[in-house]
Amino acid sequence: MIEINRNNFESEVLRSAAPVAVDFFSHQCGPCRIHKPILESLAETVGDTAKIVAVDVAENERLAIDHGIQAIPTILVFNDGHEVRRMVGLAELGQLRVALGA
Repeated sequence: MIEINRNNFESEVLRSAAPVAVDFFSHQCGPCRIHKPILESLAETVGDTAKIVAVDVAENERLAIDHGIQAIPTILVFNDGHEVRRMVGLAELGQLRVALGA
């Protein structure tokens, strides 16, 4: 799982051939810290069939605003450059796999 920002969001997410789960988080957010190992496990599970990336909302406020992030953690799932799913709050590993089609 890599941390991305406004400079590489387009190349890592919108131009990706594989589905991408984008975790909007903050290092100060307790639920976000709980979510991190779940997402890391998902990244190991899906391998090259999907990508898991993270955006720190404190460092990328404009990117969070552009994507309508109102609460964290929020996961946006993109496929072919389009948002296809939005999950707000903690998500279980199984829910995340289904969202990515993995």
